[in-house]
Amino acid sequence: MSASGVKKVVLAYSGGLDTSIILKWLKEEYDCEVVTFTADIGQGEELEPARAKAEAAGVKEIYIDDLTEEFARDFVFPMFRANAIYEGEYLLGTSIARPLIAKRLIEIANETGADAISHGATGKGNDQVRFELGAYALKPDVQVIAPWREWDLLSREKLMKYAEDHGIQIDYVKQGKKSPYSMDANLLHISYEGDILEDPWAEPEEDMWRWTVSPEQAPDVPTYVELTYEKGDIVAIDGKPMSAADVMVYLNKIGGENGIGRDDIVENRYVGMKSRGCYETPAGTIMLKAHRAIESLTLDREAAHLKDELMPKYASIVYNGYWWSPEREALQALIDHTQQVVNGVVRMKLYKGNVIVAGRKSDTNSLFDATIATFEDDEGAYDQKDASGFIKLNALRLRVASRLKKNG
Repeated sequence: MSASGVKKVVLAYSGGLDTSIILKWLKEEYDCEVVTFTADIGQGEELEPARAKAEAAGVKEIYIDDLTEEFARDFVFPMFRANAIYEGEYLLGTSIARPLIAKRLIEIANETGADAISHGATGKGNDQVRFELGAYALKPDVQVIAPWREWDLLSREKLMKYAEDHGIQIDYVKQGKKSPYSMDANLLHISYEGDILEDPWAEPEEDMWRWTVSPEQAPDVPTYVELTYEKGDIVAIDGKPMSAADVMVYLNKIGGENGIGRDDIVENRYVGMKSRGCYETPAGTIMLKAHRAIESLTLDREAAHLKDELMPKYASIVYNGYWWSPEREALQALIDHTQQVVNGVVRMKLYKGNVIVAGRKSDTNSLFDATIATFEDDEGAYDQKDASGFIKLNALRLRVASRLKKNG
């Protein structure tokens, strides 16, 4: 056993520069066995090179898991039932992936008998909080090793020197192909930070974007798409049944082709600093607009307004890493209860970066009554005289206060 008491560590491993160095560093500093875990959550990258790199580094237990369907079904879709958006703009693409990765890290630790987990999140970011809050919620006594909070390799030059001294192959970096941005991708989004984006005044370069065409270059004719909802989730597109992951893959494709989903945000991190990031979230942008459209037709007014009041709290819970908390689970139960009636079809028009609701209908749960809402003769469905008493009762407190103020 190592001096630290750690015998085996499960490392969240991508095969990139940071985690390749962490793999070697853990073996040297902790004298322990390392299990690697690489998650496929729809980032669109070939993951087998991570296996080859882990094998070359002498790792005996290598996990590469396809979690795309679980990610979409059990994490993204429940979050979109809440219409969650952080600080009015961020669709929580990175935030919502972390609890799933933490869950799988703990599952693998239990399967392999590991007594610790490790990740490559830095000490400045939110991800360290999200990974570790999730891990402790699921396995209270697990030990977490966060190298960025322990080592002195705090610059790219030091990391490259460590890699060179220890024979760690980072071929794509040496060939100069690595993007200047720090990027994170999954089925919901791709994010960009660093380089010129560290200046909030600097406009992102057009060649930075990977998933979307610029709105100016998008087609000159709109794309229409019909989304079928059952209990708040999209279950079919243009009448074709689809799984949650397939829904997102399809909407990412047509959204990206129409220049939809770009965002440039300065956000408040949980650790205290402001951070500028750019995001592409085509499917999420369409899903948020469409879900609000079907809710507008099927949800009771006060239930809808209560959801809107609770949403910022829900979004902060997800952003700050409390997915596995009792407060998120309680809110989720309330939200899911409201979604029992959120059934129907929304027709969306996608055009040059714009997401436009072109129609919505629900054969079973629509609360829209044309005989009441009409501007034509409603044949007694609504007695307009009732409004007089309604207005006077609601104006009573305003009239009393006004008289008091007038009388000094």
